[in-house]
Amino acid sequence: MGKLLNKKPELVVALDIGTTKVVAIAGMRNDLGQIEVLGYGRVKSEGVLRGVVANIDKTVKAISDAVDMAEKRAKYEFQVVHVGIAGQHIRSLHHRGILTRDDAQAEIRQHEIEQMISEMYKLALPPGDQILHVIPQEFVVDEEEGIKDPVGMSGARVEGNFHVITGKMAAANNIMRCIQRARLKVSEMILEPIGSASSVLSKEEMEAGVALVDIGGGTSDITIFQDGIIRHTAVIPFGGNVITKDIKEGCSVMHDQAEKLKTRFGSALASEIVDNRIITIPGIKGREAKEISEKNLAKIIQARMEEIFDYILFEIRRTGYERKLIAGLVLTGGGSLLKNIEYLAQYHTGFSARIGWPNENLKDKKDKELSSPIYATSIGLLIHGIEHLDIDGGEIVKHEDELEEAEGNEGDEQNQERFFGRFVNKLFEGTREFFETKEDIEF
Repeated sequence: MGKLLNKKPELVVALDIGTTKVVAIAGMRNDLGQIEVLGYGRVKSEGVLRGVVANIDKTVKAISDAVDMAEKRAKYEFQVVHVGIAGQHIRSLHHRGILTRDDAQAEIRQHEIEQMISEMYKLALPPGDQILHVIPQEFVVDEEEGIKDPVGMSGARVEGNFHVITGKMAAANNIMRCIQRARLKVSEMILEPIGSASSVLSKEEMEAGVALVDIGGGTSDITIFQDGIIRHTAVIPFGGNVITKDIKEGCSVMHDQAEKLKTRFGSALASEIVDNRIITIPGIKGREAKEISEKNLAKIIQARMEEIFDYILFEIRRTGYERKLIAGLVLTGGGSLLKNIEYLAQYHTGFSARIGWPNENLKDKKDKELSSPIYATSIGLLIHGIEHLDIDGGEIVKHEDELEEAEGNEGDEQNQERFFGRFVNKLFEGTREFFETKEDIEF
């Protein structure tokens, strides 16, 4: 048979399919309760638009390449993944469920609460929508309100408030199709903001009240916690890509140049620019170079970021939790790496703000790359997968010989084809210089 199946239920593989990147990360919890990352891979995403798969083939290739990188580092072949889902199609609503009990003196059991939760999955939704998560808020037992966990109490009538998160069935199906074509199986599909919260928020913040803002490439996700419970989720269809587009149009430069301007010289607060250096951008094919001041670049970025924070503030206000967010805002995702963004958030929204770094639960807290907010969702999905570990989600295949011949076994032939395909793709991958010309020293 060529390869030996090993049961290793403690290993979990998470897959983050984003607008700008696809990340596969494998890890497990060690004896000290910390997350030990065994391998990870990150590749550029070209088939995803605002968190939704727009090109199946490109997304499949990106998933395969990211998983291949993680497999080589971990020295295991992955079979099952925990995948995140996001995008502007995500919606949330609140619904109330009622359970009438025959024996008012008997203790309320866990299976009764699970029955109430399962009933929420039967809600009538608009065509094409499906329920992703049902999160209990609080319960009322015989008119006694504010109960978080009614198990063990007695009563004749149990009412529950539930936060229901929905998404488009087509979006979920496209993600499933991409993963299946990459010869993987899905153990669990998790809302990405929930995953991000697991990696960057503390229990104290979630108890006090906090709004997590994950600024990605295509969208910005908002998750509000209060009393340790998710109270609201929303997706804003703006992210780092619109800032890059603004710079491209405002400075009349190419997209790659605009991205480099944003990440290397960009600031979210123009008033903090003191030196106001002039940045020279080389022209195309010997054309005249362009110049832009750091302050003008910051003004372009600040204008768009203020618009995004306006949407965030609107979402917070319409939930009624504006005065209950004692811990303020936590910014994470690639967009949070903009210089001075936490100060702009404070000035514009009135909430205290900090950057969320996903290294608190990691064994190696000093790993600069994995500690970046760029990996907040990936590590959060990994943590969520470990906490809700499924037996089938831990089956892996250990490498004995990556390209060993399989005799009469169709599954092994598929694995062999998979590794050959990835190897060939790697031969054609190359790195790009920041720009074709070398005229600009500062750039």
